[in-house]
Amino acid sequence: MTSDKDSINKSRQRHDKWMRHIVTMFGGLVLLTLVVLISHLISQALPLAMTPTLQQEAVYSLPEDNEFIVSGDIAADQPIIMKGQSCHLTLFNAADGTKLVQEQSYISPCEHTLSAVSLMGENTVIDISASGQVRLIPVRALFDVGTRFATKIPQVNNSANTHTSALAAGLSFSVPRALWQAKEDWKLALSQRWAALKINTSNGIFVRWVNRKNPTQIIDRQFNDVDDVVLLPGTEMMVFARKRKLYILPLQGEGKTRLLTTLSAPIKSKGLAKQLFSLQKDRTFFIQDKSSRDTHLTRWVLRPENGELGYEQTYSIALAKGETVLDVKEHANANAVAILTDKPAIRIINRVSGETVNEQELSSSVVGISWFGSRLFGYNHEKLFVWRAEHLSGVTTWNSLFYPQHYEGYAKTQEVWQTTSASDFQEAKFSLIPLLMGSIKASLLALFIALPVSLGAAIYTGFFTRNRLRHAIKPAIEMLEAVPSVLIGFIAAIWLSPKAEQFLFSFAFFLITVPITLILIALIQRKLADLIPLSVRHGSELLFACLGILVLGYISVEWAPQWLFSVLDIDGYALLSSGSESPIGKTTIVVAIALGLAISPSIYSLAEDAISSVPQDLKYASFALGATRLQTLVHVVLHVALPGIVAAIMLGFGRAFGETMIVLMVTGNTPVASWGLIEGLRALTANLAIELPEADVSSAHYQILFLTACILFGFTFVVNTVAEIIRRRLRPKGYYG
Repeated sequence: MTSDKDSINKSRQRHDKWMRHIVTMFGGLVLLTLVVLISHLISQALPLAMTPTLQQEAVYSLPEDNEFIVSGDIAADQPIIMKGQSCHLTLFNAADGTKLVQEQSYISPCEHTLSAVSLMGENTVIDISASGQVRLIPVRALFDVGTRFATKIPQVNNSANTHTSALAAGLSFSVPRALWQAKEDWKLALSQRWAALKINTSNGIFVRWVNRKNPTQIIDRQFNDVDDVVLLPGTEMMVFARKRKLYILPLQGEGKTRLLTTLSAPIKSKGLAKQLFSLQKDRTFFIQDKSSRDTHLTRWVLRPENGELGYEQTYSIALAKGETVLDVKEHANANAVAILTDKPAIRIINRVSGETVNEQELSSSVVGISWFGSRLFGYNHEKLFVWRAEHLSGVTTWNSLFYPQHYEGYAKTQEVWQTTSASDFQEAKFSLIPLLMGSIKASLLALFIALPVSLGAAIYTGFFTRNRLRHAIKPAIEMLEAVPSVLIGFIAAIWLSPKAEQFLFSFAFFLITVPITLILIALIQRKLADLIPLSVRHGSELLFACLGILVLGYISVEWAPQWLFSVLDIDGYALLSSGSESPIGKTTIVVAIALGLAISPSIYSLAEDAISSVPQDLKYASFALGATRLQTLVHVVLHVALPGIVAAIMLGFGRAFGETMIVLMVTGNTPVASWGLIEGLRALTANLAIELPEADVSSAHYQILFLTACILFGFTFVVNTVAEIIRRRLRPKGYYG
């Protein structure tokens, strides 16, 4: 007999041992999965914290007796353009890591003036005859890059209705012959709409603007008694210098000259181009201001000003004494700007905030730079250098993510989230403040709506009702927790949003009057309770309350708005619409109502469990001391259940903060940095769902989205941890304090 018992005990012990190992293994797998998920989130966001660096990839020797004109991405078979001693331009491409080979030549009569210009990575040949006939020919239209044979030059189509083909084929216009033959210097600038040619003569500076889409539109400007002019065709403006002062002049604005700034030293003749460096599209430029004490590089951005466009200084970068800026170029997709100085060194800054993220000294002097993808090209008179930019997303700084910045086209500093644009060379606006504000205000307002409902229901079923009624009500409410959030969002988007204008006034009236209504119902129910049969008397207060709330709801929807508007003599709907730039159906209040409904069952379930689990002995002891049911609830039950109630509230807040489908479907997903309740919003979760599928992998945008995912995880982790700590610390005080 003893042997059988021992055998059974050993078998049980083996089973217990195996079950313990299996449970431990699965628990370890859960922890391992959590570690893998967290590690993946952090690893994807970690490049944002790395410092951008330039790694030299190749060095090419430039042909002798050739002048470097325009760079190209030779790593992608886009040739560079050089000008030789004879009357031609030559295209060179990379044969291997150290050698450039000639691909083609553009030959013209020797009395012609040849050059080239680059616009957003596209190179254009400039051919000007001795009589002043200007011809612009895109390189891609002239040459079949990658072969050694020139293609036939296509005919230029100057029709305004076929501007796309005209831009592809080129542009022709003329300038006065006498002016061209008297030139001392010249410069041509391009934008997608305009071609602007500046001619310096002994009598002044002449500028001709030609519309590339409609070449018959020509605008001429003559400048006298000025030191230099810089053309900004992207914004249809010109900056001219007169001694120490810089002025801005719109192309279409006769007599609208405005003072831009005053420099520390006078501008030398033809020297403004060496002190003003405009970025592509001309929406931003940098001005170098050198004095005997220091050197500063200031950034100026386009902004609206009294119904017109102007430029405003945003930040200033301090340079070493005597240091000179030679070139400034921006990356096409990242918020990175490379500043070349005569140290020689290249400083990489954040384009938006102006913070220097790295300064790298060069082994050789460089006179110009240009970005192509992840490569930075630099050149001097003898060599072409190619650097690969590593960890370029590291230009994203704390200030650019969490502090207001002055963006191009904005009148003042703002927090803006706008990651995509129609073209390259556009500022990416990565401020996380609108997303954080959207998540926080939606969650807090949803909690404000859910708490009275869920805690009131929890107190009623957990303390006042009998077990029979409690067992009927509690499962019914908890069943609402099983309703998918996408269904709640769908109902809110289809039914609630279209009726938002009327519903918001009705809801406000309902919230204000419901406490008074419930008090009146309680007084009436107390007098009528004696007339109700004893078998159904207990619980009748619920029936009276439900009927009263239904009647109040009907009055709030059908009669209250019209009555209020007539008494106050206002048009509430128009007033509500004028107070918000977002559609009323997509405002924070509408989102909070749907979100509050979604989190109410969770808060109710946890709070009700905490209230109903208060020991009966404590309640009976309170009654024995003469306390009423209300006094027992306030001073005993809620005091003991407080840890569980606090935990329920914090977990509900965490649930609301992490909700995706409701805020995605109900809101207009407008990232507005406003705490206004009738403004739109975009939450962190909805932003991830919208933008992550479309973000380029390994881009700064992609990594910032993973950073927001880390913020979401960290927030929910902190909320849950704090809720558990509060619950543990308050529990002993609830019982013994």
